[in-house]
Amino acid sequence: MPRIRTHATKKAPEGFDKISPTLNEFAIQLKEAESEKGSKLSTKNTESTWQVFQIHHERSRYVYNLFYKRKAISRELYEWLLREKYADKQLIAKWKKKGYEKLCCLQCIQSNETTNGKTCICRVPRATLEANAAKKKEPVTFKQCIHCGCSGCASSD
Repeated sequence: MPRIRTHATKKAPEGFDKISPTLNEFAIQLKEAESEKGSKLSTKNTESTWQVFQIHHERSRYVYNLFYKRKAISRELYEWLLREKYADKQLIAKWKKKGYEKLCCLQCIQSNETTNGKTCICRVPRATLEANAAKKKEPVTFKQCIHCGCSGCASSD
């Protein structure tokens, strides 16, 4: 969520008015996702937060693409957006590294979040999962990540 604006907050740099409608749309989607309550019987505890993670990822990817891919915004505006928390600074830092271009969330690479001390299964390339399943003559059991609901975020997918 973006920070709350106060008198001490610096005014938005030039160009913010062009991207603010899209950022406002993401904010509306986030509010809807946070207020939406699923049935306690049909969903797991983590499933209710998956949509929030996905919208957060989309908003950060939007800012990342504007600055690094399309070069449509200035560095000043980009840094202001990060400072005001319109995008996730750490997630964008990972996207710039090789092997993490499609990373869905930071929880999936934190080894202390899992019981066996490794990263999430969504980071394993789909081809590797299928090859291992073929050796065991079983179908691939992985459908969605338990942290954020992604179906796989390995760079080779």
